[in-house]
Amino acid sequence: MALSTDEVGRFAGLLEADGEALTAAWTDAVSALLRGRLSHAELRRQVADLQSAFQSALSGGATDLESDAAGELRALLSELSNTRARQGFTATETAVSVFALKDAVLTVLDRGAAIDAAVLRDYVAFSAFVDRAGLFTFDTYVRAREELISGQAEQLLELSTPVVKLWEGVVAVPLVGTLDSARAQVVMERLLQTLVDTGSPYAIIDITGVPAVDTQVAQHILKTVVAARLMGAECIISGIRPQIAQTIVALGIEFGDIATKASLADALRHVLRQADGRPARRGAGRRES
Repeated sequence: MALSTDEVGRFAGLLEADGEALTAAWTDAVSALLRGRLSHAELRRQVADLQSAFQSALSGGATDLESDAAGELRALLSELSNTRARQGFTATETAVSVFALKDAVLTVLDRGAAIDAAVLRDYVAFSAFVDRAGLFTFDTYVRAREELISGQAEQLLELSTPVVKLWEGVVAVPLVGTLDSARAQVVMERLLQTLVDTGSPYAIIDITGVPAVDTQVAQHILKTVVAARLMGAECIISGIRPQIAQTIVALGIEFGDIATKASLADALRHVLRQADGRPARRGAGRRES
């Protein structure tokens, strides 16, 4: 339901003539909904900016939220959604901050002349306009929150798959937690890139922190080992605890000629023995075992 030209003009006039009263009523309504999570001064500033944007849109002849005249209003609503998403507010708390404008307008109308049928029709039409603004805010918030969560997930994934240098020519990937397809891909990419950057001939994949090894996890590890071998590096798997060893045997998983060790220290000692205590860089005369 779009506003008519006359309705646009009347509500633009209302927002301008009763601006202070509307700002106060709107701020009070939102403050009650947010239960003090924002300071009164900050909330009043946000409400005043939104009220100005609504007035500007209506004064420019915006009959609906998609109108060109409502561009500034849409931008401000998007900014509000993004800010609230980063601050930890919910989508509902963000949207009701816009919906509260209807209560504020009704409060101001009640203070004036009696509400007749014409005023009521205007209010219903204006309410629909505010509803669309609130839903726009809700949708924008959801997108912003999804992007925020996705970014945080990527950061956590990076932090959970470090590649560390243990010795000259020896790098290690200490895995902690469940190894799924997405994380396995990150592990492989980071390990291969580190092998390229450091020229290390040895890589240790430590699964001490992996709670359980099933067929899927074993496949991910084997793919990483094969990829590293194609890069010219030898991989050693460490952290094979008795329980994991029994599971691997029960599942019939074969690691072939891949060296496996009980601990990271054992794996490092194995590498040092393989290189006579002097791990060499690939292409720099590494001793073949």
